[in-house]
Amino acid sequence: MEIVRVRKRYQITLPTAIREAAGVYEGDFLTAEVRDDRTILLRPSRSVDADEEFFYTPEWQAAEREADEDIRLGRLSKPMSAEETIAELHRLVAETETETEQD
Repeated sequence: MEIVRVRKRYQITLPTAIREAAGVYEGDFLTAEVRDDRTILLRPSRSVDADEEFFYTPEWQAAEREADEDIRLGRLSKPMSAEETIAELHRLVAETETETEQD
């Protein structure tokens, strides 16, 4: 059990263990319910469809920041046709397999 203190303006901070167990991240919304026994129940409330939640995971957001940085620094490839893209993917796979064999 965790203790949460009510601060100025009635704000609370959720302890790390609670946030991680509930999958709550900065900017998330919670629904609050007061039960008959005065128990306060907080539930994560998503403003996006369940099939889009992956986009808001820390891992995906980190990849988005990395992509933004690549764009900012000009680390881009030229536009390619579908055939060129497939050929490039095959080249990258072969390159990765070669690197793996060398390790």
